[in-house]
Amino acid sequence: MVTSIPLSNGLHMPQIGLGVYLVTDVAECEASVKAALESGYRLIDTAALYRNERAVGRGIRASGVPRDEIFLTTKLWPSQYGPQKSRVAIDECLDRLDSGYVDLLLLHQPVGDVPSAWRALEDAVDAGKVRAIGVSNFRVDDLEKLLPTARIAPVVDQVELHPHWQQPALLPYLRQHGIVPEAWYPLGHGSRKLLGEPAIVAAAAAHGISPVQVVLRWHVQRGFVAIPKSTNPAHIAANLDVFDFALTDAEMAGIDALGTEKPMFRMPRWVMSVVMPMARSRPLP
Repeated sequence: MVTSIPLSNGLHMPQIGLGVYLVTDVAECEASVKAALESGYRLIDTAALYRNERAVGRGIRASGVPRDEIFLTTKLWPSQYGPQKSRVAIDECLDRLDSGYVDLLLLHQPVGDVPSAWRALEDAVDAGKVRAIGVSNFRVDDLEKLLPTARIAPVVDQVELHPHWQQPALLPYLRQHGIVPEAWYPLGHGSRKLLGEPAIVAAAAAHGISPVQVVLRWHVQRGFVAIPKSTNPAHIAANLDVFDFALTDAEMAGIDALGTEKPMFRMPRWVMSVVMPMARSRPLP
C-alpha cells in the first residue's frame, strides 16, 4: 500500500507519484497516466509548461479512478505570474485538466512577480479551486523572501533531489518550516553512475529488487515525495512496488553517504531572472 505524508495544512500526499515532464506525445502521456492509476498510483504531477495537462486529464478520466482519490499537481510558469495573469492561468489549468480543482498548485520557478502570483494562489485556495499550494525550485533565500508575507504557507518545495544531490542547505530549512521536500529527478535522471553505486547495488541484491527501487525506497524512508517519470507500463508498476520492504539502517547510511555538492541540472540564475515564454522545445523541470 502506498504511504502518504502529512502536509502542514492537514492533507496527505502520496509519497510516490508519476511525473510527466517531457512526455509531450499526447497519446503516450494519456496512456502513461492511465497505466499509472490502474497500477495503484494516486499522485500525478504536471505543469502548464509541459503542455500535456489536457492529456493528463484524459488519462485520469480513462482510468476510471474517482477524481477525489487522486492527488493532482500542476504548476504556473513565471510568464503567468501577476495579479490578473495568475488568476486567469489557474482557471486555464483547471479547464485543460477538466477538473474543478487541483490538489496542489506550485509556482514553478522563483523569478518574476512571485508576490502577486502567491496571492493569487492563496485566493484560489479560498475559492476552493486549489487544496494546497507550494513552490518548485525555490532555494533558502527565495523562501526567506516569500514566507514573511505569505498568508498561507507553502506545503511543498519540489526540487532536484536524489542520493547524489541531497540539498544539504535546503533540507534543514524545509524541516524547520514544515515544508515537505518533493523530488524531481529522484533517480538522478536515470544516471548510470548513481544506479551503479556499490551501496545501491548491494542493497538491491540483498532485497532481490532493482537499484531503481532501492533509490525510490530511500526517498520514502527519508520522508520525501518522489515523482519518477516513465512511459513504460512495466517500469511504472515497478516504480510503485517499493512499499513491502524496508532498507536497513546500514543501507540507508550507505546511501546517505553518497551525497555530493553538485546537482545534475544547473540553470544559471541570470537566465532564470528573465521571465521566459512557455513556448520551449525542451521545458525546464
